[in-house]
Formats: sequence, structure tokens, C-alpha cells
Amino acid sequence: MLIGRAAELAELTGALDDAAAGRARAVLVGGDAGIGKTHLVSALERAARERDCAVLVGQCAELGESVPYLPLADALWTASRGGDPEAGAVRAALDARPVLGRLLPDGGPGGVGGEGEQSAPDLGRQRLFGAALGLLGELGGDRPVLLVLEDLHWADRSTRDLLTFLCRVLQRERVCLVGTYRSDDLHRRHPLRPLVAELRRLPNVTAVQVRPFGRGETAAYLAALSGTPSAPPPADVVDRVHLRSEGNPFYAAELHATGELDELPAGLADLLLSRVERLSPDGRRVVRVAAVAGRRVDDELLRRASGLAEDAAGEALREVVSHQLLVPGGAGYSFRHALLREAVYADLLPGERTRLHAGFARLLADEPDGRADGRGGSAAELAHHSLAAHDLPAAFAASVRAARQAGRLGAPAEEFEHYERALELWDAVPDAAAAAGTGRERLALAAARAAGEAGEVRRAVHSLRRLLETADSSDLRLGVRIREQLASCLGELDADEEAQAMAREAVAMLPPDPPTTEHARALATYATMLLWRDTDGELPAFAEDAVSLARAAGAADAEASLLITLGRYWKRQPAKAAKAAEVIERARDLALADGSPLVAMRAMFQHAGVHFDRGDLADAARTADDGARYAHDNGLDWSTYGALLRCLRFLIRYTTGDWAEAARLAEGFGVRVTRRADAQVSAYALFLEVARGDAGVDERLRWLEPLLPDDPFLTYITRGLAAEHALWGGDPDTAIEHVDAVLASPYGAEVSAVRVAATGLQAHAERAARARAAGDGTAAAAAVAAADAIAGRARTVAVADVDGRPRGSLGVEGEAWLARVAAERRRADGVLDIGLWRRTAELFEYGVPGGGFVYEVARSRWRLAEALAEAGDRDAAAGEWRLAVQAAERLGAAPLLAVLRDLGSRARLAAPPGRAASAGRRDGGPFGALTAREREVLKLVAEGRNNREIAAELFISPKTASVHVSNILAKLDVGSRARAAALAHREKL
Repeated sequence: MLIGRAAELAELTGALDDAAAGRARAVLVGGDAGIGKTHLVSALERAARERDCAVLVGQCAELGESVPYLPLADALWTASRGGDPEAGAVRAALDARPVLGRLLPDGGPGGVGGEGEQSAPDLGRQRLFGAALGLLGELGGDRPVLLVLEDLHWADRSTRDLLTFLCRVLQRERVCLVGTYRSDDLHRRHPLRPLVAELRRLPNVTAVQVRPFGRGETAAYLAALSGTPSAPPPADVVDRVHLRSEGNPFYAAELHATGELDELPAGLADLLLSRVERLSPDGRRVVRVAAVAGRRVDDELLRRASGLAEDAAGEALREVVSHQLLVPGGAGYSFRHALLREAVYADLLPGERTRLHAGFARLLADEPDGRADGRGGSAAELAHHSLAAHDLPAAFAASVRAARQAGRLGAPAEEFEHYERALELWDAVPDAAAAAGTGRERLALAAARAAGEAGEVRRAVHSLRRLLETADSSDLRLGVRIREQLASCLGELDADEEAQAMAREAVAMLPPDPPTTEHARALATYATMLLWRDTDGELPAFAEDAVSLARAAGAADAEASLLITLGRYWKRQPAKAAKAAEVIERARDLALADGSPLVAMRAMFQHAGVHFDRGDLADAARTADDGARYAHDNGLDWSTYGALLRCLRFLIRYTTGDWAEAARLAEGFGVRVTRRADAQVSAYALFLEVARGDAGVDERLRWLEPLLPDDPFLTYITRGLAAEHALWGGDPDTAIEHVDAVLASPYGAEVSAVRVAATGLQAHAERAARARAAGDGTAAAAAVAAADAIAGRARTVAVADVDGRPRGSLGVEGEAWLARVAAERRRADGVLDIGLWRRTAELFEYGVPGGGFVYEVARSRWRLAEALAEAGDRDAAAGEWRLAVQAAERLGAAPLLAVLRDLGSRARLAAPPGRAASAGRRDGGPFGALTAREREVLKLVAEGRNNREIAAELFISPKTASVHVSNILAKLDVGSRARAAALAHREKL
């Protein structure tokens, strides 16, 4: 089974096809050891034999220059054995060329087994080369020839010369020459290296580089090794093996076979170390020191840590690099493969390892934090080496410095990691507070903040709760900061009541006078919580007073946050929408000037949201793009608003119909997610995948499902789209289960529930239609009653929040979804209301004909065309249908396009009736005389439909349906509908 090598195999088989057509080709196949070159070439050999080619395969061996022409001799010896026609042809060709016969083990004096290297000149170089060319040409006269020379990195000089000769002179012979070599063995002075470069310039020579597996290919490979191709190993196993093997199939197989996912298998370690053993003592020293440094090491640091003199260190580095154990790049070196570094490190004696780490720590202790080349990282490296050298005080101090350095560089994940290490070492270090320059509680608070910024909100909440229990209660400012951060994190987790209570507690702990930064930030957090639940209507006045206090305290970040909250509040009121945008923009500028990236990102997200809600999609896209770039530049991609800005960028493109760009943005939305932050981003990809009918929807849903119970927002996104997916699959019952789950969550009381309610109404309308078709009036009435309840829920949340306060503006999209709720509610009654569906389509255009929410306009036109066709206005129906089809085709919305085509067929919107009828006729068979429309009617008769139901399905009158049935019975010469149905079933109509 060949995995992940389709392009490479296509290149090779293409060369074979050229050779078969009389255009000789040579292909040089390179790749690291274990990458799968032999497996690839074996697939080519099988393909060649299936095409009736002669196949000759020879191998080089690690014997130096002692056996000339070894691969050619091996190929000829192997091919001439046996009794098949190919062996006979090779033997005959060899008999005619004694100079080649002397290469074989039984070829007499001068053979490969005889005088070895000294015999090579006696063979007559030109005669041998000419004989080899003549043999290949003769064999190619009967059928194409594939000559494979494997492991050319071990080839002797004579073989390399023969390879050069054949590549240059083979022209019209039906010969394909393939040579393989290990690219990681081609050190700077390797004789094959310049030869490969020279041959690749020839017009008939192609180079194929076998690349490492991608993650999916590693998963498929491990499944094949396990004998379960359709069931790959668990995702964590695949991830671990792929990460450690770096896509090398041999390494992956070794890791998986032994089950040692965290340890290096002994056999693989020995194989990797064998390459190191070829080095000089100084070369081995450099490699061992580099292994202690890590995957990558600075050039100057490596030279100094090696303990070698300058000249000796330089010569040793040249040797190591030439053998491609270390690869130069930038100002340093990295191991060619992580497992090589791991093998060397594991081979060190414990004392040797400790001494080398201590040496690195001493060198790094003399360096400033960060380097002149801008790489930074010395504090983190010092912490790592100090810890490995068992110098805990130095490791602690360096970890604190590394955390602060990571914070300045905008790397919150690394900042959190370093703070966590420092906290673990706190009790083992004398006078830790002096070394850290702060107390333990404030260090833990900084760690929790970094965790939240890195997207680890639940970990932050856990740390803050623990800190709240242990912190000094007399330190009021610390208590306020803990509660304020905890309230913010709880709000992000949708624990609104607890978040508001915690924020209120923080506000009450400090008096308003004198104004303090801590109090201002607590006010800002509490105001944010009031956005979600404000039973007393205190938000606007409270926030405006708090802005003045924050300004007096000089807390620009708190002031900006309060302005954003006020802007969001005013955004709900149509008369103040312009003021909302102005205030949020002012908050953004204030936060940027203050150097408060998290507040600035919140402002950017809300500013883009204002444009989005107004239907100003171009400005929304531009603002969201700016915000996402800012988040990335500050290392905050996975902070709450960093992730939301990425999702909003995607959602805007999805809305405008730029699905190619939306798909590009969604490439980073991973499927195999385990963290809340990753999952929320992943869920957004479902908008596009469900609408396109992608095969990967079910897999994404499987990964998201375990994370839903504790995350209302994730539930809202995921299950709302899972409901649409179920509807496209013809399963309204499952769709209703998903909708009910969303409406039972906290988001069921938000305005966003209107969209999900529309999906639920569509499902109940499908249920009602099926019940009516089956004559089940009770089920139809139950579906209508359920539709009534959901429509009422949608109208309620559209006009008031959970506390009964007027909702204000729904935004252009919200108004369109509310219109669809009304249209779907009428459809549950069995009525396709032209006016309601036309209004829905118009509202989704956001006031711009041809613009707005492109996909939803097309979906609304589908129903509008259906309603017009049912009313008999076929021309208007065809116009709306064509517009919907054009949009669906451009978008690639396969499920929508399928139902549109079905509607076009049933309502005869796609072609004039005469053309459709003539196109459907067939010659011969019992149905040869039926028109296309009569075939459609007969199918419905076979399903047990009566004339009224047939008329509704095909948008014709019951009388016309009756005429069609009578014509069908006459043409089929049967006396009843039952016999016509039986005939249709028998003929599998």
C-alpha cells in the first residue's frame, strides 16, 4: 500500500511512459534514510511489470571502492536467473557481450568475485560502457526497460562514471533509468553530490525528492501497519508519533511498533548513533555538546561550550555539517532530525550531561537577556540549563526573567510556562521573594493572567480560585486584582451570575476616593458584566461615572474598557449606532496609546461588529483584518479576542460569499481539538463545511462533541450548525434535538437564538409536511404546535432580553432571520407564503441588491421560487430559481444546489416543457412511450401518492395529475394504479 506518494509515483510512471514511447528518461530519487525511497521505487517496479516492461534492479553496498560496477552486476545477475522470457533475453544479451559477462560472479577471471578493484581497468572502460548501452538498447527493442540502481550514495567511482555515461547518451532507447540515494548522506565532500547537481541539468534527467509524511499520511501509515486501514490509531498516538518522527515513515514505524512513544527504541537509537560514530573525536564532542544545547544552538555558544580551541572547533563543525548531522541556519545550527538529537542526548552519561548543562548555564549567565541578533531567549535557556544542572536558585531567577521577557515579546503561552516553573521551585529556593522581586501571590496572579491571554481560561480560573483561598486577606489591592481577573475569566466562560457577583465584590473592596488603578479596573470589569445581566438598569449611568473615576486614576486601560462597554450598550439603540462606533473607535485609540493590547483587541472586535451589524461588510472586513493582524503581531492569536477576531474575519467572508478566502482562513481551524479555545475556533469552520456539504463535517462534530457540556457558546455554534447539517441530510428529528439543546442553553435567551429558531422551524415544517403526506393529522398538529412555541420564543428574545428590557436593534442580519422565522412558521402550516419569502430574501441583501448575505439570499430564493411555482407563476419562479442556482454554483453550496435542481426538475423551471419531455423519452421497454412528466408522476404513484399529493409535489393541479395517471395506465396497458406501481417497481423505475 503506497501512502502519500501519489505525485512522486506519477512523476516516475510518466518517465516510464516517455521511455516506452522511445524517449529515454533518467530519474534521480533522493530523500533521507527511512523516508520511503525503496517503497516508492518498488511500486514503480510493480507498475512496470504490469505494463510488460523488463525490470532490472541492482543495489550498491557500503563497500567503498572495492567492488566496481556492483549495482550493474547485481542487476544483470538477478535478471539473468530463472526461467522466464525476461531472464532468457538478458542471458542472450550477455552471451553476445562477454565484457559484461565478466562482471558476474561466475564470469571467470576479472569477475566481481575475482580480482576486485585492480580488474576494473582491464575491462576496457569504453567497451564496457558501450556493451551496457547496447544491452539496454537490445532489451528495449522488445519491450521497455526499467533499470533501477539503488543506494547510489554508496556507489563506487566506476558506477558513477557509468551513470553519467548512460544519462548523457541514452536518447531514443526505450529505457527508463532510476537511481536512488540518501540525501542526508551527501556531505559537502561526498563525490555523488556534484554529480547529482551536474546530471540534473540534463534535459532528460528529472529529480524527485521524497518528502516526509504529513500528519494525515502518518495516521494512514500507522493504520496500515496495524492492519486496520479504515481505523487509524487514537489521535494522541498519531500526534505523538508524527511529532517525534517528523514524518519519517521508518522512524514512525519503529516508534509505533515498540509502543515507546516517549522513549527512543534501542534499535532506532543505535541506527541513529551509528552516523555519529563515523566522526572524529572532536566531531563527536561537538555533536554531544549540541545535543545538550537543544534542537538549535547558537554558533558562538556551541564553540565556547565545546571546550575546543578555535581552529579545532571550526574544523569539527565543518565535519559535522558536511555529514549533515547539524544543519547551519541563521547564526547557529540545528539537528537534521529531532530524534538524532534525542539519541545523542540519551547516550550521555548522567554526570557528563549535568556538567555540560552547567557549562551552558555559566556561559549564558554572562549574557544579557536577549541577544543582539534579536533572537532573545537567553533567560529561558539559562533556566532550562540551570534546572538540568540542579542549580535551583539560578533556575528560579532565570524562569522569572524569562516569563517577564516572554510577556514583553507578546508570548503569553511561554510566559505562563515560565511562571509555572518558577512557582514550582518557590519552596526550594531561599528568599524566593527577593530573587523574584515580588511575592508569591503576585507571581501566581501574573501566571493566571498569562494563562488567560494564552487561551487557557479554565486553567486561569482554577489558579485564581486557589489564589483567592490562600492570599493575604489584609492586602486589599491584591484581593481586588484577583477578583477582577477571576470575574473576567468567568465571564469568558459564560458563568455570568458568578462573574457579576465576583466583580461586584471587587468593586466594594476599595473606596472610590482616592481613585486607584485597581478600583478603576474592577469598575470596568463590573460594567462589562452588566452588559449581560442588568436587572436594575444601572449600566449607562454607572459606566459614565466610572469613566470619570478611571480618568482621574490615570487608568487608561480601564477607561478604554468602559468606553467599549458604553459603545456596546448604545449599539443596541438605532438612534445611537453612530455614537457607538465613535466611542468604540476612541477606546481603541486610547488602548493602543496606553499599550494595552487586550483592551485594544476588544475594541477592534467590537468596532468590526458595529460595521457588521449595520451590513457594512467591506468596513467590517477591513477592521477585523486589522485586529487579527494586531493580535498576531503581539503574540495574542489564542487570547479570547484574538480568536474571536480570527473567527469574525472568516464569518465576514462567509457572509459576503467569498468562500475561497473563507476556506483559506479556515485552514488554521484545526479539527482534532481538545482545548476550549481551539474548539471555539474549529466550530466556526462548520458554517462553510455544512453549507458546502463537505465530507469532514461529521469528523469535526465528533471532536467537538465532548467539549460541549461545559461551554454554552460552543454549544450554540456547534449544535446550531449540526442541526442544519442534519436537515440537509433529511433528518429533521436530529435537527430538532440540536435546536432544543441550544434553546435550553444560556444562548437560548440571546438574540442569536433567532437564527437557531429559524432552523428549528424548518425542521418542524418538514415534520409537518411528512405527517400530512402520511395522513397522520395528530403528528402534523404536534409539529405545528412545536413550531408555534419556537416562533414565539424567537419573537420574545427579539424584542426583550432575559430581564424583560427592550432589546433595541437586532442588526440587519437579525431582522432577516426574524423574517425567515415568520416564513418558516407559515410553511409549518403547509403554506408557502410568497410575500414572506420575498421579504426574507430582500432583508438578507442588506439593502444592496446582489450583495448582503449571499448564501442566505440564495436559500431564501429557493423557497420563494417554490412558492411562486406552487402559485402557478412559473416565469417569476424560474427567474428566482436561476438566480439561486447561479449563486449556489458560484459558492460551491452542493446541498443547496441539489435541492434547487430537484425543484427545477419537479416544477420544470430548468427547461421549456417540450424540451424536458422529449429529453426524457426512451426507446424500447415498457416505459418507452411515457413522457418525462409521466415518468415523474409514475414514480409518485409507485410511492403510494394520491392525485392531490402528486399535484402538490409537481406544482400542477389535481385535475392535471388525474389526466397524467389516466395516460400512464393507457400507455402501459394496465387497469389500475396498483398494477402500474408494481410494474414501476419491477422495472426499477
